[in-house]
Amino acid sequence: MVVLVTGSKGQLGQSLQFIASNYLDISFVFCASSDLDITNTENCQVVFSKYKPNYCINAAAYTAVDKAETEPEKAHLINVIGAKNIAIVCKENNCILLHVSTDFVFDGDYSNLSPRAQSRGYSEEDIPNPTGVYGQTKLEGEKAIQAITDKYYIIRTSWVYSQFGNNFMKTMLRLASDRDTLSVVNDQIGTPTNAVDLAECLVKIIQIDNQQLTTDNFGIYNFSNEGQCSWYDFAKKIFEFNKIKINLLAIPTSSFPTPAKRPSYSVLDKSKIKNVFSFAVEEWEDSLNRIKK
Repeated sequence: MVVLVTGSKGQLGQSLQFIASNYLDISFVFCASSDLDITNTENCQVVFSKYKPNYCINAAAYTAVDKAETEPEKAHLINVIGAKNIAIVCKENNCILLHVSTDFVFDGDYSNLSPRAQSRGYSEEDIPNPTGVYGQTKLEGEKAIQAITDKYYIIRTSWVYSQFGNNFMKTMLRLASDRDTLSVVNDQIGTPTNAVDLAECLVKIIQIDNQQLTTDNFGIYNFSNEGQCSWYDFAKKIFEFNKIKINLLAIPTSSFPTPAKRPSYSVLDKSKIKNVFSFAVEEWEDSLNRIKK
């Protein structure tokens, strides 16, 4: 079984490489943007023709949330046109697509949520309403895939971090190395997701799908670690687990304005993915404590 991974130099791509040796039944092909430019249709066709993948994990994305507000064309090119190109070549090659999306497809307005969503988080059936360019382009990418191929798994995730790439955890550790005090917002609520756990989730979906002659499991799924917290809570645990003493201040979002509006609440309900694939999802604190840095 051949699994082609786009965006191999990103933190999810590196996390997939980190676990790849555990899956001897899978031949992984890791493609950085220099190997596979998802915005180039011809390049996509050449690479897929060469490797003939059974599955493609599209981990390539424009994820600079604030920068997207001033680079909407670039975000659209990668997140929409790129997703469309990958969906086209997947369909042409009878390849099943696993595409990673985001909690930013939701506006995060807690007051407008149903009582079920307020207690369990956004489900796959809740109506997206992105408030910024990043979330909008990721949603348009989802729709482009759905319009082109029936054989897809779209996995929405949130607050991704790992020992690889650039992320909140590594930023906090870097800032703590030369500061005595840090201020972090405490009124945005979501769930941190260890990119290695997300990588394991994607591979498990592939293994289960590959064992079935036919499947009606295609569609949109949520995946993050369990539980919920604020960015302040997240930072506090990062420092606690790494035994770093720092004066950590909780501040409201209004005290830390950013070009892109963040969802104030973006917890994702994992009921569907746990039921369909029999997943046991680890609590975010436990998963964070496993890597620490």
